[in-house]
Amino acid sequence: MFQPTLIIHGGAGALQRSTLPPDLYSQYHASLLSYLRSTKDLLDKGTPALDAAVHAVSLMEDDELFNCGRGSVFTKSGTIEMEASVMITSVLEGQEGEDGGAFKRAAGVIGLKNVRHPIRLARESLLRTGHDATGTPTADGGSMHSQLAAPYVEELAREWGLEFKPDEWFFTQRRWDEHRRGLEGKEEPVSMSQGTVGCVCLDRWGGLAVATSTGGMTNKFPGRIGDTPTLGAGFWAERWDGGNNKIDVGAPKEMVYRAPSSEGRQHCADSTTNYSLRTLWDDIFGNRTYKPSRETVPRAPSSPWFMCSTNICTITCSSTDIPEEQQALIDRVPHVSSVRKRAIALSGTGNGDSFLRVAAARTACAIARFSPHEVPAAAAVTAIAGPGGELQRSAGPRWQKTGEGEGGIIGIEARVEEGAEDGRVFRGTVVFDFNCGGMWRAWIETGDDGHEVERVMVFREEYH
Repeated sequence: MFQPTLIIHGGAGALQRSTLPPDLYSQYHASLLSYLRSTKDLLDKGTPALDAAVHAVSLMEDDELFNCGRGSVFTKSGTIEMEASVMITSVLEGQEGEDGGAFKRAAGVIGLKNVRHPIRLARESLLRTGHDATGTPTADGGSMHSQLAAPYVEELAREWGLEFKPDEWFFTQRRWDEHRRGLEGKEEPVSMSQGTVGCVCLDRWGGLAVATSTGGMTNKFPGRIGDTPTLGAGFWAERWDGGNNKIDVGAPKEMVYRAPSSEGRQHCADSTTNYSLRTLWDDIFGNRTYKPSRETVPRAPSSPWFMCSTNICTITCSSTDIPEEQQALIDRVPHVSSVRKRAIALSGTGNGDSFLRVAAARTACAIARFSPHEVPAAAAVTAIAGPGGELQRSAGPRWQKTGEGEGGIIGIEARVEEGAEDGRVFRGTVVFDFNCGGMWRAWIETGDDGHEVERVMVFREEYH
């Protein structure tokens, strides 16, 4: 029912045109385009989304350009600790009796040192559950665990026949120099240390898969766990029935504390100025900046154990613009009232600690799923990872000083309308946004003439 598609990211951070020479740009461009094409070819031949996404990330794990696998950065102690994850869902009902509405599974692996392809270990961890589809125990050597850490998970990798490489395989002079300069407090000429890689795929059956892999942050503490193997932070995928998961937030409310009188009755003794609260949805999805009005109401001295609410506030707003590139992605989503099923898969890259703090990927999906209004995934991603979004705000005064809050998110949204049984072919919508200097990304989009177009970019504008 679906036209297969995909999007890949190769890292995000404080990239600048002045510090990205043409020869280095050409290397990244060539690698991403090659991996995009080979993965799309697999999807077109009927490869499931999970296998295609793992294929793309495996190629990047062997490419020294990217901060994963062989190109991983070093910890503060001069060691390498890699992480990876996969997650799957389906916009349609799952196979072998799985209910598509509840079907989402994920696996993350942590602290790997010598596994050549961490993403393949994450895939094995996902597929080897110790049970079959009916819950009957099997002898596949797996478990239902969603996260497994080294050294034990590396022992499993050996049992499962995955390939290992010695420490020398993972050593690159470029990453070692970054490590040494970081210890000496020297600034990086070209910073790619926040270069988590990932791929999101949609297959012809409506299956969605996200695969993400990283070496972490340059000079991170040994034992640090980032967002890449953590469900809801650096990756997420889920599906739901359209129109059945909305939350009616109602009118914005002002919370007012009132103290009861000595006779057990409420009383209001004085007047004070209150500020109305903003609803989350209107704040970040109406493409508006909301300015709470001030209301003067009688109220008594506050009491922490008695509370009531009144609909006393009004809201005024003024329109603001979002980037043209992101608006174009939003406009590609068919705005129909007959959406029967919806699914989104996302992968993040950037400052992992910030992604953890705001549960970035899951929050973006929840915005699209639970908003009382129809919110495209592109708008939800912008609300989290776009300029001025939740990631950026999480850095506070440290924004653009420590790398906190910097990053981006890629993903795919798939929809099925009512009457889909008539044989129509649907297309997934590629989505992405970022709040920092650049984000390496490659994707397939449909041009105005209906033909598929390959795109590879790092900045918002074309590299010249």
